[in-house]
This record gives sequence, C-alpha cells and structure tokens, in this order.
Amino acid sequence: MQDEKMMTIPQELLILGAAVKTGIIEALTGNTTYTDLANKLNLNPRAIWVVIEALASLGYVIEQGETITLTKEAQEMLYNPAAPNYVGFSFMHRYNMIRSWTHLPDVLASGQPAPKEPDPENTFYFMEAMRHGAEKSAPEIADFLLADISTGARVLDIGGGPLIYGSVFTTLGAEVTVLDLPPVQQLMQEKAKKIGIRLVPGDFNLGLPSGPYDLAFLGNVCHIFGEKENQDLFNKVNQVLVSGGRIAIVDMVRGTNPFAAVFAVNMLVNTHNGGTWTLNQYTEWLVNAGFQNIKLDKVADRQIITATKG
Repeated sequence: MQDEKMMTIPQELLILGAAVKTGIIEALTGNTTYTDLANKLNLNPRAIWVVIEALASLGYVIEQGETITLTKEAQEMLYNPAAPNYVGFSFMHRYNMIRSWTHLPDVLASGQPAPKEPDPENTFYFMEAMRHGAEKSAPEIADFLLADISTGARVLDIGGGPLIYGSVFTTLGAEVTVLDLPPVQQLMQEKAKKIGIRLVPGDFNLGLPSGPYDLAFLGNVCHIFGEKENQDLFNKVNQVLVSGGRIAIVDMVRGTNPFAAVFAVNMLVNTHNGGTWTLNQYTEWLVNAGFQNIKLDKVADRQIITATKG
C-alpha cells in the first residue's frame, strides 16, 4: 500500500549509477581533480562539481584540497570481493531497470518492451546482479537438489552464465555443463575453465546439449519467456534427462509469492512475452512434457519447483 517511503526517489542509486555510466567512478579509483575529470570525460564542469559533492556527502568520495578520489569504503564496496561490504556493480542492473520502467506508459500503449540501449556493459551488470542475488542461497539450494543424487551427478545449468550455482554444484562433486548465450560465455570462459565447468554457448530456445543429465537446473529462466517457450523448453529438458532424472525450476510462482505480480511488470517492460506463472501453469507444462511427482518447496527463501522424468 502507498506510504511515504514508497514514493521516495532512489536518489543515491541514480547519482551513483550516472557516475558509473559516465566513467566518473572509474576515474576516481585514482587521485584526480575536477578539471581533469571534465577534460578527460568531456563532461560539464558545473555538473561534475554538483555530482561529486553529492557523492562526497553520501560517503563515496573524499576531497583533499583539489584532489578527489573514492573513499576506502567505496573502493572495497565496488572492487574488493573479499571485503564484507562488497557488492561490485550489481546495483547497476537496478539502475538500468529504473530507466526501463520509465517507459511503462509507452509499453501500456504498445504492448512492446522498452527500447534497450546497445551497451555490452549491461550484460556484465546483469550478471553481477544475478551473482549478488544468488550467492547466499546457492549453497543451500544445491545441497537440497543433490541430497539424494550420488557424487558425480551430471548437471545441466540452463542460463547459468554467472556460474554461481554451477560453482556450488561442482564443489559438491557434480559434473556441470552451463548453457548460456555467446556474450555471456565470452565473459565467463576463463572462470569456467578454472573451476572445471563445461561452458556451452547457445540459445536454449533452439536446443540443449545432448547429455544425458541427472539434473536440469533452471534458475530464474522461466519468467523471461511466454507459455509456449516454457512448454517447448520443458519438452527439450525431458529429452536430455536420464530416466528418473529431475528438473528444478527456481522462480517466483504467481499466486504463492506476493512479489510475483509486481515482478511481472518488470518482465512486461523488458521482454516480449515474459511474466510470472502460476503453479497450475508450471504443472500443466511439466505434465505435458512427461514429468511427474511435481513439488513446490521453499529453500533459502527461494521457491523451487521440482519434477521427475516419467
């Protein structure tokens, strides 16, 4: 329901996000000056001063005479994975979401998603957000899914490019194959090789690696697509699983998750036919694809639908 806090503009996120997009944050990793920033980044001097002053008041920037740089806390938050306050640039996905949501009136009229900025960095920001969101829940979810599967289980992680779940599956003794789009594969190839994950570039709407697999994992995939695409995907998954193999779907289930309906608006703005789906819809798709023993569980505050290949 409406309250004063809900109506507040996320000013800090918008300021920090703009500083990232314009290159200010990267420039502030070393000592610089207002004049140098304006000349190097081709930005307006008055605008730079106003934004830097705001970043300083928020604790991101320290000013020492003419010299300005990121504070130690900001450096750790953005660049030091070992720091307790580390978030990397995961917040930039929310920044991009806000920019998309401002097109909602046009989306309501056209039914088409908001225009997307052709920026390769946005793929990196999206993956950072997925990493940050999954890191805490991944170990418990992996334990839950592999509890009754022997060591050496063959796992297909569909759309798992950030490698968070794949990494945890690997530490539990699974042989992991991750399928994701080529731009994601290019970003993660080196990391995948180091941790022993087979990374396959491709579009799961067109096909899946042949397997066979004991477990197919779909983490936050189904809300990106419509009913037909999800039905087709479940059909493909069934074909690459061993008899008795399982499919596991982590997503928000409409009708059981209070945030699912709101999140569907994000899919309206950002996809052609994505959304959040009810348990009845998932059940219908899974049964049609040849699955049985369909269950909905809550693990690490995430909803997981599992089913067994019949």
